[in-house]
Amino acid sequence: MKNSTAIAIGGFDGMHIGHQQLFNEMGKNGTIVVIETGYANLTPKKERENFSHYPILYLDLEDIRHLDGEGFVALLQSKFPKLQKIVVGYDFHFGKHRKYSFNDLKTLFSGEVKVVDEVALKGDSVHSHKIRAKIQIGDIKGANNFLGHNYTIRGHRITGQGIGKKELVATINIETEGFLVPKEGVYVSLTRIDEEEHYHPSVSFIGHRVTTDGSFAIESHILDGEVICDKKASISFISFIRDNKKFDSIEELKQAINKDINIALEKLKILAL
Repeated sequence: MKNSTAIAIGGFDGMHIGHQQLFNEMGKNGTIVVIETGYANLTPKKERENFSHYPILYLDLEDIRHLDGEGFVALLQSKFPKLQKIVVGYDFHFGKHRKYSFNDLKTLFSGEVKVVDEVALKGDSVHSHKIRAKIQIGDIKGANNFLGHNYTIRGHRITGQGIGKKELVATINIETEGFLVPKEGVYVSLTRIDEEEHYHPSVSFIGHRVTTDGSFAIESHILDGEVICDKKASISFISFIRDNKKFDSIEELKQAINKDINIALEKLKILAL
């Protein structure tokens, strides 16, 4: 990072297509500077590193919010002694009480300041809060379009309720921390197991098991054969199939699951074409 000549500064929760526009402006010797607010739940903590080849420096907002404009720029220059270019978004603010904008940055920094305009998709501006809203209503396709990649959550494997493999279908159950969990329901998905490099086609369920014990679950059924999950799994969401629903019997639930599987297989086959 000491040799970086350009940086992009922001919160960068989601690493969405708007953020990627900033990164594209840095050139070869760039570093992403994340201002960590503690509220990131699309790409919490170091999850951002899965969506860029650039190195990332994390600055905790609580550690820098007291700085005035000169102090903030001095901090950046101490971290990046060869700094020549700073890239920010049109809505970037910094310093105590968010007092300073990119105009102040241009005055305080002797190098180039590149301001990236608002990025829109089909006339709709791309923002992290809009992606969160889409995920919360089950509009996974819309969220993925804004993200530029499939929304993915990761977690460690836990033991399920025990009836899946015996009476329904085998699932991998995970518990996740820090991620925004999508709306309750059934999804077409891709699931990565442990350290495998590839993702398996899958159907995933999020929600309370209202037909059985009522407990909350995040579980995924692998569609290309039985897979043993040892420690962890990642679920990438493709599209929403249906809402969570209470069925009158296990047999009705099983029929619904089989229908979900067929829908997922068809949609994943189309994606593979």
